[in-house]
Amino acid sequence: MVISIDNAVYVSEYQIKFIFSDGVERLIDFSSYLTGAKNPMTKKYLDKQLFKKFSIEYGDIVWNDYEMCFPIWDLHEGKI
Repeated sequence: MVISIDNAVYVSEYQIKFIFSDGVERLIDFSSYLTGAKNPMTKKYLDKQLFKKFSIEYGDIVWNDYEMCFPIWDLHEGKI
């Protein structure tokens, strides 16, 4: 079965609620990932206004034309 993200909603701080094509829902907190990032292209998403500007494209969550994205299966499992 191919899993995709059907919907993603910003909740608060750096948390996003995901709803996947198989009905699984996950709340994922990206704060540790972002604060630990070394790459300035990733670190800039500590700006909450930028962080909130994600989109769902072809069942995947992306920021700024794939500048930041994550493997769907990892998100499905609640890991980043």
